[in-house]
Amino acid sequence: MMPNYQDFDDNLNAFIFELDDVLLPQKDYDLQVYYLFTNFLEYLEPQYTASHLLAFITKQYLQFGNQNMFDALQKTFNLDAKYQQNLDLLFSNAKLPLKLLLFKEALDLLQQIVVNRKQVYILTSGLAQTQLNKIQQTEWNGLDKFLKVYFVDEFAPKPGTQSLTYLINENDLDLKKTVLIGKSSLDKNLAKAAEINYFEIR
Repeated sequence: MMPNYQDFDDNLNAFIFELDDVLLPQKDYDLQVYYLFTNFLEYLEPQYTASHLLAFITKQYLQFGNQNMFDALQKTFNLDAKYQQNLDLLFSNAKLPLKLLLFKEALDLLQQIVVNRKQVYILTSGLAQTQLNKIQQTEWNGLDKFLKVYFVDEFAPKPGTQSLTYLINENDLDLKKTVLIGKSSLDKNLAKAAEINYFEIR
């Protein structure tokens, strides 16, 4: 559950967020990519029906997430391995049918942070191009001009602190007045290693 602004110590002046399932639902991006992919397959391979493929993907996704999705498609539908590259490219640069929306509680919190003249950062894991594509297709309600974005994968994987240390040093942040808001043990361990505050979304 996303906290309210009043739940944080007023002395905090820098808020660092993970993106997926913290600010917005990862599945909203992923399932739109799969929608585009299934329509692409139906166009090139008429033996496939996009709605049938997408129904399978959705069921698989809700149970296992993205884990081994292409392998499952290959096994079930005898899909040619060459389409793996097409799917990977779509995840990096797909033009989505619908804009991504922030969780309402996340939008409320971000607005309160900005109104109170605190600093907001996104430090996100995953392929940088994919994460950037999500950010560019999110409805930020004008908040995007207050954000600074950093990509963990341009440094070392979590819980390695290189990305967070770079963010802190570049913006001259006070560790005691900085909080990381995440949703995984990796985020928690990252904050602990960097000696900053941590709040976990549940």
